[in-house]
Amino acid sequence: MSLTPQGQDRVPEQRRHGGGARPGHVPDGDRKRRRRRVLRWSAMVLAVVILGTAGAGYLYYQHLNANIKKDDLNIGDKKDRAAESKANEAGQTPLNILLIGSDARNSKENQKLGGAKDTYNTAPRADVQMLLHLSADRTNMSVVSMPRDTLVDIPQCTDPDTGKSYSALTSEITNDSLGRGGPGCTVATWEKLTDIHIDHFMMIDFAGVVSMADAIGGVPVCVDANIHSKSSDGHGSGLKLKKGTTYVKGVQALQWLRTRYGFEDNTDIARAKAQHQYMNAMVRQLRESATLSNPNELRKLAETATNALTVDDGLGNVAKLYDLSKELKKVPTKRITMTTMPWQYSTTNSGRVVPRPGDAAKLFRLVREDIALDGKDKKRSAKTTTSSDPAAADNRIAVQVQNGTRSSTRLAVTGRAGAIARLLVGKGFTEAVADSSTILSEDETVIRYPSADLQGDAQRIAKSLGIPLSSVKKSTDVSGVTLVVGADWRSGTKYTTTEDDDTTPASAQVINGSDKKQCMHVNPNYTW
Repeated sequence: MSLTPQGQDRVPEQRRHGGGARPGHVPDGDRKRRRRRVLRWSAMVLAVVILGTAGAGYLYYQHLNANIKKDDLNIGDKKDRAAESKANEAGQTPLNILLIGSDARNSKENQKLGGAKDTYNTAPRADVQMLLHLSADRTNMSVVSMPRDTLVDIPQCTDPDTGKSYSALTSEITNDSLGRGGPGCTVATWEKLTDIHIDHFMMIDFAGVVSMADAIGGVPVCVDANIHSKSSDGHGSGLKLKKGTTYVKGVQALQWLRTRYGFEDNTDIARAKAQHQYMNAMVRQLRESATLSNPNELRKLAETATNALTVDDGLGNVAKLYDLSKELKKVPTKRITMTTMPWQYSTTNSGRVVPRPGDAAKLFRLVREDIALDGKDKKRSAKTTTSSDPAAADNRIAVQVQNGTRSSTRLAVTGRAGAIARLLVGKGFTEAVADSSTILSEDETVIRYPSADLQGDAQRIAKSLGIPLSSVKKSTDVSGVTLVVGADWRSGTKYTTTEDDDTTPASAQVINGSDKKQCMHVNPNYTW
């Protein structure tokens, strides 16, 4: 599920360090890398679904336990970690599981599948990243994919095996996080970006995907015209299907998952859509398949899945995975929602993408607040916690105002900190001052305070400006009440909140798990 501009691919010498892209020529190594990415993705998805549907088939726990590899959950700096998810009124807690597809070529099998001999045993990359959110009441599940070339801030990470410390990085591609100490650094990167607490991770290599696709008897996929993903200059996966629905398995399933040239606009966005369609169809197929009642077939699936898994200690044996499977099975297919993190191309780094301002933050908030992305939750009443410590008099509340209107695509609005500081002074907060020395990047306006005795003051500032109390947050990064004017308030003196808008952004490209009418549009240049 990579994202590069149309017609561009990585050049071989830049693979390890996430180098730029160039148009035209598609080296053999790049085609092999696409195949590997698909293998990783498919193995990951299949393993997760198997665990969510085939619990009764685990007939030999101890043998399977020995297959599972384990690693540390979060190896980032403690200050970058998100707070644990809050329980609902019934005492139930949501589960957030980061699914990671690794491109490691650290075994003969992975090397055979992966090729690229020059990268054997080099630092792995997290080319596939999906956050699976299981709601607290277990009525719905949301999956958020992040494009592999998304530019993010990677926190400081420490390798738990060697003790090596990797310094924090700014605006680096997210898939490089895995090579900085292991999957725990990818988890830390997600938490820093989204402020979503991650309970577990499951990392999958790319071995066994073809045999697993065969074992479940094929997955139904649909195209709206005959397709042959093959061009005169060598582009394409080789996929050849007739118009309508086909059950793909083995090599053909692999071709479907790696097809970019031939679907819609020949981009990785269309490829991601095809992968989501395949995943949803596979979930339905696995849940309906009689194959899963056959102990021998089930054993083969379980064997392959556990051999491919690396998990945190919290999921470190089959009994724990079985407990998770029982939770996943509670969600009906019609309440599974697949999305892609809203994104846009970077204006400063060709071929890379960045979280789409506003939309990405909103999607992360919905997940963080356990709001179903399919829009079928009951309307929730707004709840805020008012400080028990009363605020000081307005003219005695010290508040520092900072400019956070800069984004990855837009420059900061000059003078915003001063303008809002003057607005506060005019409202009677005479100790409000602007910090003109600092320019930040903050998607949404936020008020931070360092300790409980200042919560009331921070909330008083929020109320005076019409900022929701949910935007008032405790933080050890500030020494006093600090208002950061975000990219959502680039002009004017009236703050407009979208807090009550809990609809999933259209840019998240929602696909529902029960939608059997999904059908990929074929690019007219790739029909036969």
